[in-house]
Amino acid sequence: MKHPRLAAIDIGTNSIRSIVVEVERSGKFRVLDDEKATVRLGEGLHETGLLSAPATQRAITALLRQKKIIDGYGVDKIEAVATSAVRKATNGKAFVEAVKAQTGISIDIISGEEEAELAALSSFNNFDMEGNRYLLVDIGGGSLELVTTVGRHVEEIFSLELGAVYLTETFLKAETPTIAAYDRLRRHIRKTLKSIFPDGAPAVSAVIGSGGTVTSIASMVLAGRKKSYASAHGYEVLRSDIVHLLAMLMRKSLKELRAVPGLSPDRADIIVAGVTVIDELLEFCDSNLLRVNERGIREGLILRGLKKHGMLPLESSPRTWRESVISFAESCHFDRNHALQVAKLSMEIFRSVARPYSLGEKERRILEAAAILHDVGYFINYSSHHKHSYHLIRHGDLFGFTPRERELIANVARYHRKSMPKKKHETYMRLTAPDRLIVSRLGGILRLADGLDRSRTGMVSIAESTFSPSRLTLRFSGNGDLSVEIYGATYKSDLFETAFGLKLLLEPVSG
Repeated sequence: MKHPRLAAIDIGTNSIRSIVVEVERSGKFRVLDDEKATVRLGEGLHETGLLSAPATQRAITALLRQKKIIDGYGVDKIEAVATSAVRKATNGKAFVEAVKAQTGISIDIISGEEEAELAALSSFNNFDMEGNRYLLVDIGGGSLELVTTVGRHVEEIFSLELGAVYLTETFLKAETPTIAAYDRLRRHIRKTLKSIFPDGAPAVSAVIGSGGTVTSIASMVLAGRKKSYASAHGYEVLRSDIVHLLAMLMRKSLKELRAVPGLSPDRADIIVAGVTVIDELLEFCDSNLLRVNERGIREGLILRGLKKHGMLPLESSPRTWRESVISFAESCHFDRNHALQVAKLSMEIFRSVARPYSLGEKERRILEAAAILHDVGYFINYSSHHKHSYHLIRHGDLFGFTPRERELIANVARYHRKSMPKKKHETYMRLTAPDRLIVSRLGGILRLADGLDRSRTGMVSIAESTFSPSRLTLRFSGNGDLSVEIYGATYKSDLFETAFGLKLLLEPVSG
């Protein structure tokens, strides 16, 4: 039976992006194709009020190409929206009619509020937002959408004329803008933000951002740190990172900007304006953290389209990070009983050392996720399955975890068997020194817990633990012969003892 397929097209001021997804029986969808074309549809719009003939032709050419790709996938429905540029242009409707005539694509011109709602829908689908207040940000070429939320409940929505292309053409049009021009840009952004928040900025725990400017910020920061993740989705950028990044960008000529690592040359001429908006926004909200949502409006459009066309249930419960981990493990056909037993034992051992070694909730979540997923590499092959687990986890869609946390989970799982971390292990050595210590300690706990279920019978429970500065004693019980478990735990206690600097004593007690 053919799974339904849906395509979403986002026609923005700077670029046109299309995505094709297939809906699985579980109700989840997977991306089949993701295409982007930088067409600068809004070029010159601020001065003329019109979409120019060259820009219109570039857009139609890109849409013809994307339509051929979409048709090749045999999609059932296409959802296409146009945002700021087409919305503002006096010939916007004529553009929509021309696209329909030449490509067959029907376009819906959406309001700024609808744009913001789509971005929020994507954020709700990708981040654990319960119990906190957030500011959701989507910055495009023509406009900036802001959504304040409490948990998954939207408070207010704003659409502001603070897009990267618009601000560049208005304030930074010269190839080498003056300091006075930058100052005018900053004053305009501050004045605009104050106009919608006259009583002061909302107090938020973090800003979640989407759009090309935000993903470019993450890419440039990662490149500057010589880090490479499978995706920047969920990456956390500090305000200080953005301040330093902006200072560097402002010193460069356009030619030099096109060569900045992590920045697409197509975005070089508008990046300073875009980063300035994000910088001013974080300062205005007194927020130190920007979380990156790579998916944004397109994914929101997909989610809305799936519900609209009956491809998903009308109501679905929000995922938790643990449900996401279990779901991913199930997709790899994991041994549920063993995985959950190892996770249970890992948590019991973790509690014994958490306080003296300053291990908190984040480390606990990383360990539990790694314990549940440690054997998913069997999905590829038993041989070197710990290494296969690393790669599967690193590239897995794990809700609620940042790229750094996914990398840590993958590394912890990788060391549940075979050799301990070594300097020749590239994936371990590219971590920071503090993160290498976390991996060694959590990996040591996981390795030990896995040994305690060596026979995969789930019979062991830790009855008591006694900690001293030089020793940890674990007393465990279970029904039947525990000799295999004792052997497994003793054999796999090496990383635990090394990472914690403790002598481990294992004492079976009668069940």
